[in-house]
Amino acid sequence: MKKWLSIIAGLFFMFSTLMPGQALATPKTINEKLGVPIVVYGANLSDTEKEMVREVLRVDEEQEVDEIIVSGQDLVKYISNSNPNARMYSSAKITREEEGKGLTVSIVTPENITEVTSEMYANAMLTAGLEDAMVEVAAPKPVTGHSALVGIYKAYEVKTGETLDIERTDVANEELYVATELADNANISDEQVAQLLTEIKKQIAEIDPQTREEVEKIVTDQLSKLQIELSDADRQMLIDLMDRIRQLDIDFSKWADQLSNISSKIEEKFGNLLHDEGFWEKVKNFFSKLIETISSWFSSSEEQEAN
Repeated sequence: MKKWLSIIAGLFFMFSTLMPGQALATPKTINEKLGVPIVVYGANLSDTEKEMVREVLRVDEEQEVDEIIVSGQDLVKYISNSNPNARMYSSAKITREEEGKGLTVSIVTPENITEVTSEMYANAMLTAGLEDAMVEVAAPKPVTGHSALVGIYKAYEVKTGETLDIERTDVANEELYVATELADNANISDEQVAQLLTEIKKQIAEIDPQTREEVEKIVTDQLSKLQIELSDADRQMLIDLMDRIRQLDIDFSKWADQLSNISSKIEEKFGNLLHDEGFWEKVKNFFSKLIETISSWFSSSEEQEAN
């Protein structure tokens, strides 16, 4: 039995070398200019769930982190007409980046963040006024993912010492709501929703519309360009959102590059691995062979005992 355990341990060590960034990670350097990462936990996590979140966010790989809690009271602060008793589970790790790096958002527990996508988070963060950060989102059980955005707001204020514009955070929450509603009800994919919102906002940044009618034309043009059909109600909901964005105190001249980076940086960081069929074929073959090997060991053991 000890010999089998040693062989299994050796096989798993061999497999770990296939996984990028998993073998013998070295401690990360502390950024003395931008500060250490902030990890924000939903207030309703149990101790066990909090530990699960710490593990998937790889908190132990950081030399130092700041840790804070986000609650329903924070929800009320950043989003109007919110429930102060709302239960908060989704959590995040936020690492500030140098100016111009843009936003990179990844959901490390995609099975547990059921409604909000990486692109939706990034778009909403940009609307709220957050730029140049790497954000990782996690939850220990299935949740919509909305409370993570509130935690990101709180972490940003703690980290920078700046105060976010509450009108912008409120509009950003509306954007997240519209995005998830369209994905649920309009028979279009999450990717199409993200592309639609991004392209409309790019046009707003470029044209700087001054009236609701101009916003409506931008929305109509992009729906046609992307060949997306919405109901009258969904179309009006989208126009209402974009008209609110148009009226925000935003330097739209900075938006174009940030919006262009939202999708490209996520693809750059995670796309190659996710689309590397050869890599995942190696993973599948490894486990298939491992199962066959272990089965043969136990079959041999049973034959020896029978004799």
